[in-house]
Amino acid sequence: MLISLRIENFALIDHLDLDLGPGLNVFTGETGAGKSIILDALDVVLGGKVDRRMIRSGETKAMIEATFELTSEVISWLVTQEIEPIDDALLVCSREISLVSQNLRSRSRLNGTLVNRKLIDTLRERLLEITAQGQTLQIVDPQIQRTWLDQFGGAEIEHQLVIVSKTYQQAMDALHTLENRRQSEQQRLQRIDLLKYQGQELAQAQLKDGDELESLEQERQRLSHVVELQQKSYEAYQLLYQSDHEGQPVVADLLADVEAIVTDMVSYDEQLQPVLHLVAEALVQVMEAGQQIHHYGENLEADPVRLQEVAERSQELKRICRKYGPTLTEAIAYYDSIRQELAELESEGQSIESLEIAYQQLQGELAKYCGKLTSLRKKAANQLETLLIQALKPLAMERVQFQVAISPIDPGNYGADQITFTFSANPGEPLQPLGNIASGGEMSRFLLAMKSCFCQIEKPSTLVFDEIDVGVSGRVASTIAEKLHELSQSQQLLCVTHQPIIAAMADQHFRVDKQIIDAGLPKKNKKNSKSTASITDDPMRTVVRVTPLSHPQRQTELAQLASGQPAEEAIAFAASLLAQANSRRQN
Repeated sequence: MLISLRIENFALIDHLDLDLGPGLNVFTGETGAGKSIILDALDVVLGGKVDRRMIRSGETKAMIEATFELTSEVISWLVTQEIEPIDDALLVCSREISLVSQNLRSRSRLNGTLVNRKLIDTLRERLLEITAQGQTLQIVDPQIQRTWLDQFGGAEIEHQLVIVSKTYQQAMDALHTLENRRQSEQQRLQRIDLLKYQGQELAQAQLKDGDELESLEQERQRLSHVVELQQKSYEAYQLLYQSDHEGQPVVADLLADVEAIVTDMVSYDEQLQPVLHLVAEALVQVMEAGQQIHHYGENLEADPVRLQEVAERSQELKRICRKYGPTLTEAIAYYDSIRQELAELESEGQSIESLEIAYQQLQGELAKYCGKLTSLRKKAANQLETLLIQALKPLAMERVQFQVAISPIDPGNYGADQITFTFSANPGEPLQPLGNIASGGEMSRFLLAMKSCFCQIEKPSTLVFDEIDVGVSGRVASTIAEKLHELSQSQQLLCVTHQPIIAAMADQHFRVDKQIIDAGLPKKNKKNSKSTASITDDPMRTVVRVTPLSHPQRQTELAQLASGQPAEEAIAFAASLLAQANSRRQN
């Protein structure tokens, strides 16, 4: 239950402290007096949307604070959120809206603890429900009607909706995969053919070594110059080891002479021993080099067949490099990559047939789950029809007919049902969609009856009705007043009304009006003034005031509502309304 509301610098309200009580709390006042501002503040403090206009002109900050007395269920829920109630049963919800450098910011707190929007939204469902004027238009929307029916069905429908939504999403994912596979199958097969051709060509090339082309080039050079290499090797052998020309010195003989000379020198100076060692090694190496080059030259043979093979192999490798290189190493790497890609493409996922089977299975499961959801909705619809007709009959609709029409549609996130509220207020007239035939007054009563049905399932501690009586008068207004009083026996109601009959039933009655006050703003010095868009030179300001009414004041207010002026006859009528209302409450 909402026990107090404090508002500062919100819209036209400069400061407001409002204490509320149990039962029916009624707000009356002229059109445009600011009644809806109070309801807007309630909406904002429990997570509603904010905009700059909500901050009073000339101010940079607005604050709303609502104090609730909690039920045991809400207390338990708060404890699970690690928020302790004040005095074991109170909760202070506050929200601060500020304008900083033209940026709008807001912060919400529960008992002083900063909380996020998601937590506030969850809490709101447990504390308060606002029924605004625009909802009489919403109830003709099939989606809203479906949502209300599902909410009325409770946890069973909620659980089944989760299953249906999950299965529908899985079916759509399977269909998307199947369609993509169908669209890409041609490209996939074409790619497989290309990779197979390239792989076969590279496999036939038997690529193993990235340096093969360089090795072949060296072999080609050797085979192409066999005669020249034989001649050169023989010449080198003669110079190193043995000459065919008599008297021509060779390197080995010269080094032998040097070795003999240095040997003699060592006998006189041991320091030359390293030099002798070097000369001796050089002689051995020269002799070895001569033998090897002689052997090389003798084993060289011309091989035209091998030369042709080397040339052909080099041409083949160069062609491979042009297509898949540019280097042989890169061509080998490409061969490895296409083999891997080909393996993936040939074994890619499921076949089209298996994907089709998987999709059909999910479609079958979705149909089964949607069928169960339809059954649950029909069960909830029967209960709602019974309760709603019972709630409408006391509202001057004794012969009303109401039925929830459930017709099949294509399965979706919310099942496979089209929900339509059908209605007939007049005997002998067929049921038709609610939006086609219901008048404004009938829509208001229907909405009130709907809320009373929902209150039998879930009871937020406070219900707020913003002009639920629009479009009604006379006996219908009287029945609405009785229904509001009936609801207020089990929970707190806040009601904005223009009907004196409804206002007379209030347990607490508040008048809302606008007043012009002297804000005490000094006149600006023209030379030193800094103009602002929000404050004018006029010190008079408009504010909204809320006044709790005593019994005599209520008579005057009801007279104003009934006739527009507190004339003697109107006062007498108002007094009779209050007396009748008191009698009704007692009965």
